[in-house]
Amino acid sequence: MSRPDALPARLAGLGLALCLLLPQAAQAGRSCEEQTITPATFGKAMAAAEQLQQKLDASGGDVAVIGRVGQDLSRFKLRYTHVGIAYRQPEGRWRVAHLLNDCGSASSDLWYEGLGNFFLDDMYSFESVALLPPPALAARLRERLQAPPRLRELHTPQYSLLAYPFATRYENSNTWVLETLAASASQEARIANREQAQMWLKLNGYAPSELKLGPLTRLGGRMFKANVAFDDHPNEMRYADRIQTVTVDSVMNFLQARKEGWQVLEIPAP
Repeated sequence: MSRPDALPARLAGLGLALCLLLPQAAQAGRSCEEQTITPATFGKAMAAAEQLQQKLDASGGDVAVIGRVGQDLSRFKLRYTHVGIAYRQPEGRWRVAHLLNDCGSASSDLWYEGLGNFFLDDMYSFESVALLPPPALAARLRERLQAPPRLRELHTPQYSLLAYPFATRYENSNTWVLETLAASASQEARIANREQAQMWLKLNGYAPSELKLGPLTRLGGRMFKANVAFDDHPNEMRYADRIQTVTVDSVMNFLQARKEGWQVLEIPAP
């Protein structure tokens, strides 16, 4: 099932998780209330989308992984917060397939939007990144994008902003993209579920990002936020305040380490 272009109150990506969980980031957070988009913000979003589209058009390809900056995560040595998969439609228009959380709830769905909408989500910065796959992988990824039921094979509606990368109880936005890439990259066997995708990622050396979150932060997030859970993390890790999750940076590091020919285009804010 696809979701129409819209601007609902919604949460997406790790950046908002940290905003909700860490007192230091609370002032930079965003609420679940509908917000009026100012002309200045709209202009910046459209300019960022135009810049990204120009880079994608110039690449000569028709599929890419794209990332945005929703929050300032520099204290965690992280830059981008949310990824989606951009694909060019036959008439030349670019769309983005990505997973979004229904704001304030513990559920998610897959959305298909234009590039402009991708930047209309209360950005911290309008810089972006495009990861261009090697041709063979691009063809397999494009084939998967053309079959929505196959995209949903790797979708778990139960959502947690800090979902553990090697469990299937919950899923976050970046996890869905990473597992979709794994399913497209696997040539040994067809990946048809999340367990298989995670096994492939383990065998191929994927390393998640690890965040140091204190016990009060963990307990506070679980008690007061429906879309934050830690019970999928191994006890020995969460009780040691070691929270591992899929971040955009970890996805980028994994793809580049495979040396398959991925191109990385970092695009400054307009």
